[in-house]
Amino acid sequence: MITTEKLTVRFGSQTLFENINIKFTPGNCYGLIGANGAGKSTFLKVLSGDIEPTSGEVHISKGNRIAVLKQNHFEFDDYKVLETVIMGHKRLYEVMKEKDALYSKPDFNDEDGLKVADLETEFAELDGWQAESMAASLLSELGIPDELHEKQMSELAGSEKVRVLLAQALFGNPDILLLDEPTNHLDLSTIEWLEEWLINFQNTVIVVSHDREFLDKVCTHIADIDYKTIQLYTGNYSFWSQASQLIQKQKEEQNRKTEEKMEELKAFIARFSANASKAKQATSRKNMLDKLSLEEIKPSSRQYPRIRFTYFKIPGRDVLTVKDLNKSVDGELLIKNLSFEVSQGEKIAFIAKDPLIITTLFDMLNGKTEPDSGEIKWGVTATTSYFPKDYNDYFDNDKKIIDWLAPYSKDQHVNYLRGYLGRMLFTGEEADKQVKVLSGGEKVRCLFAKLMVEEANVLTLDEPTNHLDLEAITALNNAIIDYNGTVLFTSQDYKFIQTVADRIIEISPKGYINAREKYEDYLHNPNYAKKREMLYK
Repeated sequence: MITTEKLTVRFGSQTLFENINIKFTPGNCYGLIGANGAGKSTFLKVLSGDIEPTSGEVHISKGNRIAVLKQNHFEFDDYKVLETVIMGHKRLYEVMKEKDALYSKPDFNDEDGLKVADLETEFAELDGWQAESMAASLLSELGIPDELHEKQMSELAGSEKVRVLLAQALFGNPDILLLDEPTNHLDLSTIEWLEEWLINFQNTVIVVSHDREFLDKVCTHIADIDYKTIQLYTGNYSFWSQASQLIQKQKEEQNRKTEEKMEELKAFIARFSANASKAKQATSRKNMLDKLSLEEIKPSSRQYPRIRFTYFKIPGRDVLTVKDLNKSVDGELLIKNLSFEVSQGEKIAFIAKDPLIITTLFDMLNGKTEPDSGEIKWGVTATTSYFPKDYNDYFDNDKKIIDWLAPYSKDQHVNYLRGYLGRMLFTGEEADKQVKVLSGGEKVRCLFAKLMVEEANVLTLDEPTNHLDLEAITALNNAIIDYNGTVLFTSQDYKFIQTVADRIIEISPKGYINAREKYEDYLHNPNYAKKREMLYK
C-alpha cells in the first residue's frame, strides 16, 4: 500500500497540488488523469522518490517493492537486454552481482564463503534461479525475440527499447507498479497483452495514459488531478466521465434550488419585517437565510480545443488508387504488392505491427518519398493535408505561431488566423510564441490549426493522438467523426479506430488484408484471424 499525507508540490510560484491525502491499496489499478501540465508525471516521480515534495510525506508499507517504467531510453545502453530486465528487481540484481564478484575472487576465503552462503539463501528466496527464464518470457511476450536477449541495449531500435523497459517494470511481481504512458510505441496486439497482464495483476498499479480504451479496461479507480487537488473515483474512465458530469449537474441543481429558497426568504423578510404580527416569522426566516449558502462550484481546469475540419473543393467519387506498390527501407522489405482504392468519404485505419510500414506508406502517398515500384494516383478533385508522425522539421525556425500558420491559409487576415489559433487554445500573446520552443502537445495543436485552415477534402493522419491530453483526443475524435471528407489514418488508440474507421487495411512485409468492417468486428472475425496469422508467420 502507498499513501500520501498533506503532500504539496510547488515549482517556484506554481503549485501543482496541495495537501493531498490519498491511499492506493493492493488489488486495484488507479488511472491518474488530468490536463496537460496538471502534474501527473510529477506525482508519479514524487511517489517513486525521484522528486522530493515541497512538504508532506509519502508512506509505503514496510517491505513493499516499488517498480517504475523508466522514461530515459538510453539509460541502460551499456547493459545487455536480459540483464536490463532483471535490473527491475533492484535487490535481486544486487545479490546476483555480489555473488558473481565473490565467486570470481582469486583469493576466495572462508569469510567469503559464509557471505556467499547468505547471498545464495537470499537469492533463492527472491526466485533468483527463475529470474532469467522469467525475464526471457516477459521479453518474448512483449515482442522481443530470443536472438535480441543477449544484445546490448544500444543495438536496439527505439520501439524495442520501450518494450524492454516495460518488461523491466513488470519483472518480479512488484508490490507497487508506477506506469507513465506504458502504451506509447506499442502496437495494438501488445497493448492487448498488457491489458490482460494488468487485469490479472494482484498488487497496486498507478498508471498515466491517454488511451481511453486502455483506462476503461484496466482501471478499478480514477484519480483526477484538477485545481491542485486529487479526487478519487471508483470505476473506470468512462464511469468517471459520467460520474463527474453528474456530480457537477447535481451541485448546479442544488445551488439553483438554494437560490430560489433564498429569494423566497428575502421576499418574505422584505414584506413582513415591519409588520409587528409577522415580526417573529420574519426573524425566523432571517435565521434560516443566514444558514443557507451556495456551494462553490469551480469549472474544471480542463480545456477542450474546438476542432472542426471542412473542405473548400467538392470531392469526386474516386479519391485514390494504389496499385502494386513495393517499398524497401535500408534493404528491408516493408510493403509488397499493395493495391487498394479509396472512395469519397471513406475513413480507413491502416495498421501494422511495425509502425514504420504505415509511416513509409503515408510518406509515399504524400510525395515525401518514392516507391520502389507501383503506382499512386490521386483523383483530380482530391486535395490533401498531411499530419506526419515526425513533424519537427515544421517547427525548426524562429517564426511566431501566427506567422508560421499564415502560409497554409487562403485568408491571411490576422483576425482570421488568430481565430483558428484560439480554437486550438493559443489565445492572446500565446499566438506570438516562437514555434521552436513549443511543447510536443502545442506543436500537435498547431498542426491541427494548419489542417483546419488548409480545408482539404482528404486528411492523412499518422498517429495524431500522440502528445495530446484526453480532452484534446476527445475533441479530435469527434471532429474526425463529423468530417465529411476522406480520412486515411493510423493510431494505437483502440477507441479512436473503433469510432472513426469504417474500413481496416492491415499490412505486413508478407502482404495485406483489406477489410470493409469496423475494427472490433475485424478483430473478432475468424476468417480475418486466419489471414492475420499468415501475415506474421
